[in-house]
Amino acid sequence: MGAILTLVEPVVVINKLGTSFFDMALTQTVYNQSLKATAGDSDKAQALSSRFLLIQSVLSSVAAMLSIIPLSRLADRHGPKVFLVSSQMGSVLGMFMLVIFIYCEAPLELLYLGSLLHGLSGGGPMFWAGVAALASLSSKQGKRTLKLNIVDFCFGIAGVVGGLLSGYLYQMGPSVLLLTAILVSIVALLYTVFALTDSRRSLSESEPLLAESESGKMLDRVSIGMLMTAMMLFMLGVVGAENVLQLYVLKPPLSWDSVWAGYGRAATSAMYLSSFLGVLSLFSVLGDTALTLLGIVSNCTGMAIMAFAIESWVYFLGEFFCCRGLGNTYYYCTFTYAQLTITYTCMFFNPADLVTANSANNCMK
Repeated sequence: MGAILTLVEPVVVINKLGTSFFDMALTQTVYNQSLKATAGDSDKAQALSSRFLLIQSVLSSVAAMLSIIPLSRLADRHGPKVFLVSSQMGSVLGMFMLVIFIYCEAPLELLYLGSLLHGLSGGGPMFWAGVAALASLSSKQGKRTLKLNIVDFCFGIAGVVGGLLSGYLYQMGPSVLLLTAILVSIVALLYTVFALTDSRRSLSESEPLLAESESGKMLDRVSIGMLMTAMMLFMLGVVGAENVLQLYVLKPPLSWDSVWAGYGRAATSAMYLSSFLGVLSLFSVLGDTALTLLGIVSNCTGMAIMAFAIESWVYFLGEFFCCRGLGNTYYYCTFTYAQLTITYTCMFFNPADLVTANSANNCMK
């Protein structure tokens, strides 16, 4: 039983279900409110919704950057679970802002406050930093990448289930979907606070924190910088496209209702499942570079198809290309090197951290 409580996967699954429900409620509410403000003009409503979600995303991201240093200091003292607790508390508070907007008929700008609270609590970046830290510290070095991939596989399963259910829950009423999202998110928060344990493996001299490659050469700073730049550009394109497509499907020519929008979100989350299976089966055959290129090309192809879709089957064909082509494979391959980047960052500030086991543990905090 104790070993089960050290697993971070249940937190990821429950939290993803809650955020999937909330994202559906938020998108539908903002778009419907924009339709009212534009007298039913779908093009203007999409532009207004896009502008609102853009500002909301920027506020959350900037606030999250401001919270990095204080939250990191707390995590150094109390462990990486601080990241999970703080970010989930902010997420729940942000959800309550949408409740106030719906029941009190408040202005739409009130939702900016919820986004700001979510960001100041760490937001998504701090949540995933905590997840990655707990998953890494609770696994052996040789199985660390597999552990992180399993976490993302669970995230994909929760995204598919959440996407499928969110559309039907919205049909029962926006308040039903929103209250369900809050309830599920509170369950995830309570599980993190009272059930999840921070079990760290102690590193020994025989198990170094950073292993050399087969050639005995370590990545230099230029390679690390190029790697992280490529990853940021890729994620910028993927996240940006997903935000636009979520609104595109609501207006003509597709004009999806909440159920079909839920199907689309589930298809997007299915990329995590296909990518995980693709990495396991093709990594030893194709290698890092080929899998990375395959992931980028498949995403570009799928998004190009979805951007010009005028019928639902064409849109899902684009999703199929993203899934079939291992859309998130680039992310999985880069995650391995991102762990090395964290270690190198610690090494740049204090090279002696790679000498003893105790300082290695401090570096991984």
